[in-house]
Amino acid sequence: MGKYVKIEYELFIGLYRLIVHNDIDSEESYKRIKQELEAKFQRLINHELYSRYKTAETEEEREKARQEYLDEVGIHKDFRW
Repeated sequence: MGKYVKIEYELFIGLYRLIVHNDIDSEESYKRIKQELEAKFQRLINHELYSRYKTAETEEEREKARQEYLDEVGIHKDFRW
């Protein structure tokens, strides 16, 4: 069985109306749906990177995953330990 992703009720309704009924009330609604999906996708990527960091088998893999995570979330190199 695959992984599941939780989304907010309002986003689900907007997606349903857009995809199933090809109905969207405004360009603003379309932009909002797109922004919410992009934000959710970014959170999924960040979670995956963090999980790789926490579950890496070797110290080298752990450090590489940690650096990828910090790069992705935008932590400046001067503020890292």
